[in-house]
Amino acid sequence: MAQVVASRVTRQTVGAIADGAFKVLLAAVCIAGAAPLGRLLGTPTWLMVVSGVALLIGGGIEIRYTRSRSMRTYTRLMIAYDSGWVLTALTGLLMARQGSAAGGEVWMGYQTAAPIVFAALLIAAAPVQMTSGTQRDTSA
Repeated sequence: MAQVVASRVTRQTVGAIADGAFKVLLAAVCIAGAAPLGRLLGTPTWLMVVSGVALLIGGGIEIRYTRSRSMRTYTRLMIAYDSGWVLTALTGLLMARQGSAAGGEVWMGYQTAAPIVFAALLIAAAPVQMTSGTQRDTSA
């Protein structure tokens, strides 16, 4: 009789999946609303679309790798990503308040580059080591 080992889903795993899902949702919004959002943010439509594609790729990879990368790696990457997100949002807001039209471009530039960097670092990270107690049974 085959033993079935149920995978343990922790709050951190749910958080990593939710973070990736948020990126995918934001991607859909950027792509579907590229023209009106671009006008609102003062960015070209093409940048909104490219940013949406980058977010879609980054979020998809983030969701895909939740079982094969350590949550410690995820946590560190999410802290770095979200810290940059906040700093870039503040920078864009300050630029806009000072009358600069580049605030939206700074913000969307980050939304384009950061998910790709996040995904590349996640892919390059060492896979999680399965112990004998956590190995999945592949026998039928």
